[in-house]
Amino acid sequence: MMRPAPAPTEPGRTGERLSPAFVEWMMGAPAGHITGVPGIPRTAQLKAAGNGVVVQQGAAALEMLLDRAPAWLLDGQEVVA
Repeated sequence: MMRPAPAPTEPGRTGERLSPAFVEWMMGAPAGHITGVPGIPRTAQLKAAGNGVVVQQGAAALEMLLDRAPAWLLDGQEVVA
């Protein structure tokens, strides 16, 4: 990750609470990918992040699968992961 980590917590009604921006950063998503969508409350942002795929892990899995795929499945076309 090339950007610095945001603060892991933010002020809440009863104290500090988990920051969606920090979770977004830990997932490897670009800044605002989850938190920059207008109208989505904090709880929905955290749920979206929790149900998401870590970008780097998804890319690595896809690359590994494509390396093992039989040629007939790829139809002789080059696949860019």
